[in-house]
Amino acid sequence: MIKVENLVKYFNNEAAVNQVSFEIAEAENLVLLGTSGCGKTTTLRMINRLLEPDSGRVWIQGTDTSLQDPSKLRRGIGYVLQHHGLFPHFTVAENIAVVPKLLNWKEDAIRKRTFELLEKLRLPAQIAGLYPQNLSGGQQQRVGLARSLMVNPPVLLMDEPFGALDALTRRDIRVEFRQLEELKNKTILMVTHDVQEAFELGDRICLMDKGEIQQIGTAMDLLFNPANAFVRSFFSDQRTQLEFKTVMLTDLFTSRGVPSKVSVWDVLENRTDAGAEIPELPDILTAFENFKRR
Repeated sequence: MIKVENLVKYFNNEAAVNQVSFEIAEAENLVLLGTSGCGKTTTLRMINRLLEPDSGRVWIQGTDTSLQDPSKLRRGIGYVLQHHGLFPHFTVAENIAVVPKLLNWKEDAIRKRTFELLEKLRLPAQIAGLYPQNLSGGQQQRVGLARSLMVNPPVLLMDEPFGALDALTRRDIRVEFRQLEELKNKTILMVTHDVQEAFELGDRICLMDKGEIQQIGTAMDLLFNPANAFVRSFFSDQRTQLEFKTVMLTDLFTSRGVPSKVSVWDVLENRTDAGAEIPELPDILTAFENFKRR
């Protein structure tokens, strides 16, 4: 779906992005993770040509984006910003309708899709006539997401989408994000500096440092098979919690009929379905330590 090949971008004669290459499969969520200044947002902005690369190429659905009109390209890609990017002088409904109006949608179609998305994103219909400043931070971010989904684009770019929210709201909205049917078939590239967010939302994680990719893989790959010392040290402060959240009971007990999608962390936090066949905690911790030694 998305192919990035040898992207390079210089600022002030220094490489902000240096020979970055990756591919994202259809309906996959790839997270660009790293500290501030590592090149992840610059990489994202070159995907929809908000920044032009100094060299390298990007293909979306097999088409070289450098051969497309930038405005037309962007209208076919959903884009969610950290600070929602809503126009303060537009109502919620007007903000959501920006792209379909550029595409000459009929008013009835715009209205129908607007209220459909408000419902899907758990926003009350009555906010359609309000202005962004009348909404909570979480509501503003959901409206920004609704705007990016309005024309049902196959590709969604998300730049620190939850970074401006407080920790509690951010955690809640991440849970909602994972459950949204509207996103199930989207190809998503997300930028974050939040390790927990990357591990919760990413199918794969691309860890960057100083403009270069250090490792691409699943959370399990990065934790248990780090490519180098940087990858190993990057997760050191949160390693134990990340390991507990990443390792599933099915990784530990392949023949005991344990429920799927239940992590060691879920058991420790007592967040498992009543009646589920969960091994005793000492057995889980022993199996976990044996798993780490493999």
